[in-house]
Amino acid sequence: METEMQAIKEGLAHLPVDNLIPGYPLTNVALKGEASQSSTLSFATASKAIDGRRNSFYSNGFCSHTAEDETNPWWRVDLQRSFTITAVKVTNRGDCCAERLDGAEILIGNLLDQNGNQNPSCGMIKSLDGTPTYTFQCNEMEGRYIIVIIPGKKTYATLCEVEVFIYTVVLFCFSCIYH
Repeated sequence: METEMQAIKEGLAHLPVDNLIPGYPLTNVALKGEASQSSTLSFATASKAIDGRRNSFYSNGFCSHTAEDETNPWWRVDLQRSFTITAVKVTNRGDCCAERLDGAEILIGNLLDQNGNQNPSCGMIKSLDGTPTYTFQCNEMEGRYIIVIIPGKKTYATLCEVEVFIYTVVLFCFSCIYH
């Protein structure tokens, strides 16, 4: 019986569901989202920040980038439905200009009114101190939209990767074993 239970557990271990059980692997749901941004510089489209590559060198072509000297630049991913978000991992530029993201807010919610600025904050980028990738713990916030905005500044927004994590859990059907 214990061998059968282990086989069932292993077979279902990677199914994402909405009910969370702590301790199981995290799933990056941003990979299946749709990204947009306030403007685009050259080839650096919003989707580059959800392509699964944490390459932090802009010149390698894997980062998003808004146009020059824009006021309140923003980047957003639409997850297509609401999730309970555990963490957001942001990869900034590693080649230069990391300070451009200083003061950026990470907002999570289901609202798009006023570009989602009314959604609650998961965190603020104060300074990534030369470390290109930083994880923000979001304490199980609910939301469909993850927005990175640099409020009150005339600057660029460059994001090399944004990962949005939810728990992946195991489903058990004890009555299924006996039928």
